[in-house]
Amino acid sequence: MSYSKDAEVGYQVRERLIDLGVETPFKSHHVPNRSKVNDLFTAFLEELGLDLQDDSIMDTPRRLTKLYLDEYCSGLDYGNFPKATVVENKMQVDEMVLERDISVRSLCEHHFLPIIGNAFVAYLPNQKVLGISKINRIVDFFSRRPQIQERLTLQIYHALSYLLETDNVAIIIQGEHMCVQTRGVEDPCSDTVTSKLGGKFKDGALRAEFITLATAQFGTKK
Repeated sequence: MSYSKDAEVGYQVRERLIDLGVETPFKSHHVPNRSKVNDLFTAFLEELGLDLQDDSIMDTPRRLTKLYLDEYCSGLDYGNFPKATVVENKMQVDEMVLERDISVRSLCEHHFLPIIGNAFVAYLPNQKVLGISKINRIVDFFSRRPQIQERLTLQIYHALSYLLETDNVAIIIQGEHMCVQTRGVEDPCSDTVTSKLGGKFKDGALRAEFITLATAQFGTKK
């Protein structure tokens, strides 16, 4: 996914997440050695007994290296944090802004199997308004790393709260976990719903409106 990046703001957000105890446990500023990762994938596949001289799989270590470093785990690098354009709320918007069905494509940190779902993100503007596509990119950024869904929900919430300078943010994520569907209990029908509602979204009419509008979409993608 191609987009403008803002590493400076990204590292500010990271410090905020660290202070709150919701950052992903990883080594700060670590730069993976692409060649070493490729060698490790090669050794792993060879240990499985696969013949990497076969033309069908000889490039699989390279493919896996690209997949994990450039796609699945690109959100571990805050240099990739999306440019989050906020503007002054000159229009005095005072009603909820809600974006629904934002794609979530993440990776379970326990089994390294996909988490696939949707996010429903709302906020009540205060002094700032955020460009709509930036919400999608922030969700995508935090999804592109080994995750648990509970932490992913909190990271998106706190990042948006920091950028918008308001606690009036609400997140619901509905996710299907391939580690549940394809191994262990092997339940292909269940999904997981997590949420974080802050400020005025915690109770009252605004909470009810958000939950009603968000959950009305549940199940429509299956």
